[in-house]
Amino acid sequence: MNLVQPIRDLDKIKDMKKYLLLSGKNGLRNNLLFTLGINSGLRISDLLELKIIDVIDEKGKPADRIQLKETKTKKNKDFPLGKNVQKAVKEYVSSLENIDLEQPLFKSRKGNKPISKVQAWEILNKAAEWIGIKENIGSHSLRKTFGYHAYINGADITRIQKLLNHSAPSITLAYIGITQDELDNIVLNLNL
Repeated sequence: MNLVQPIRDLDKIKDMKKYLLLSGKNGLRNNLLFTLGINSGLRISDLLELKIIDVIDEKGKPADRIQLKETKTKKNKDFPLGKNVQKAVKEYVSSLENIDLEQPLFKSRKGNKPISKVQAWEILNKAAEWIGIKENIGSHSLRKTFGYHAYINGADITRIQKLLNHSAPSITLAYIGITQDELDNIVLNLNL
């Protein structure tokens, strides 16, 4: 198994969204999968367990927050949905016909079940390949991209560690792909 990387380049993230939106009948679904994944830090297993009722409120509008129990850790997770995620939820849900609030958010064409982890990997990998990302990309790249960009945007590593449920900051730094060169550049560029 190849180790997957975060998507570090913001332009590549924009290109991924464009590609996914234009990826046929399931473009809005695929874009929501990507957008929610990179903005929540959820594992793919937790993303795929979401139901429509988890992302819309009682008025049928995008929810302000998602609450769930993580599959791997069994810990409760409660987090807000940002504007980009809410927009993707609204576009996707409004495109659906005959909505059953209990249906999987990322519904497969095969019955009333979510797409598989393999399907999610294929969707993301095909998009990454199409836009020219050379690093190994997979469904876990969503979670890593969340952590990487949170760190690059100034979030404290211990807070990211808590969000990702890691046991130590060093694990989080390695997980999100922060290299020693990037850490050295922080010191070298400070020059107080």
